[in-house]
Amino acid sequence: MTPRTRSLTVPGPVAKAMAYMLDRDRWPAFTRFLEDGRICLSNNAAERALRGVALGRKAWLFAGSDRGGERAAFFYSLIVTAKLNDIDPQAWLADVLARIAGTPMSRLTELLPWN
Repeated sequence: MTPRTRSLTVPGPVAKAMAYMLDRDRWPAFTRFLEDGRICLSNNAAERALRGVALGRKAWLFAGSDRGGERAAFFYSLIVTAKLNDIDPQAWLADVLARIAGTPMSRLTELLPWN
């Protein structure tokens, strides 16, 4: 591909992209997926995971205060953690709310999504 880039317009965006990809320092990172089948060629999964953050950003402006924003971030992190552990966040939260009053302080960690 390196000889092919010489036929492209030098300052053009395609030539810049190809030069970036073919850079000898970056090439191993671009070809790593060939050596390890677990590595995904695209970053679609990461972008889908961040989509909720981008969509909720405008709604979070109405948290009311810094303390409200901190609470919203706390619950958001718990919900995302439940999803990452293949747990339905709504069912998990309903279960936690039903059990939390009767759980001693020393055993609250048992209610976390990864337990």
